[in-house]
Amino acid sequence: MKTILVDAINGLVLEDGSILEPMHKLLEGYPNKKLVLTSANDEQFKHFKLDQVPYEVFTLKHDPEKTDPLYFKILLEKYGLKAEDVVYFEHNAEAAKTAQSVGITTYFYDHTKEDMNALKQFLDENLA
Repeated sequence: MKTILVDAINGLVLEDGSILEPMHKLLEGYPNKKLVLTSANDEQFKHFKLDQVPYEVFTLKHDPEKTDPLYFKILLEKYGLKAEDVVYFEHNAEAAKTAQSVGITTYFYDHTKEDMNALKQFLDENLA
């Protein structure tokens, strides 16, 4: 079963540190493991309340950023995963392209639209 890689800030987590409930509800509809990805350092981790999100959080504290392929290589190695074992959605277009460049099936999530139907379609098509 594939792991869902969830973008943290401007994805599941809003700027004020609260959870985007429609997304959380959508994710809870899947039995798959979820990992929340961020580059947050310790101060940002606290500011965005990432210790309160409902899933495990992975960060490399900006070293490297999610726009560096090494970020995703380290992530996959840490969890013993291959690119084909995960799907990912990300609000940063450059980070989304970087994930795709290492073979991860990735959806660019436009956080200004909060389109849960499009996100659900991506997950349904790629978790099957």
